[in-house]
Amino acid sequence: MSTLKEILTRRPVAATIRLTVPAGGARPAPPVGPALGQYRLNLMAFCKDFNARTQKYKPDTPMAVTITAFKDNTFEFTVKSPSVTWYLKKAAGIESGSSRPGHVIATTLSVRHIYEIAKIKQSDPYCQYMSLESICKSIIGTANTVGIKVVKELD
Repeated sequence: MSTLKEILTRRPVAATIRLTVPAGGARPAPPVGPALGQYRLNLMAFCKDFNARTQKYKPDTPMAVTITAFKDNTFEFTVKSPSVTWYLKKAAGIESGSSRPGHVIATTLSVRHIYEIAKIKQSDPYCQYMSLESICKSIIGTANTVGIKVVKELD
């Protein structure tokens, strides 16, 4: 239950913007510029903050960012780690998954790869309370959808 002070100090939200921006590569050009510009947000402040937060990742790593724009032209944003499919493709060394998942296997990965991806994803805000086992099961399901077979040990 919210207190009266929290309710009175809430700022009205103008929009919630979801973008996928390369790590360390936010510039006031498309796709960031038009998305933030229509809500009159400070583009350079977002770009500097985003690039500072994502400097620990390799350049051109696709980062999912959720921006909450308020009516007083201020904003807050949260940065999530890259998607599971991106990690799976990088671990497998492939550009794209299978054209017919379930029928054609693109490649195989070991359970150790899945475990390492799960440890990275556990730091995400939505996964921080999930057990490592359940995150691994979710990643295995995603791997099957992409056409990657998960084996105990690679030969």
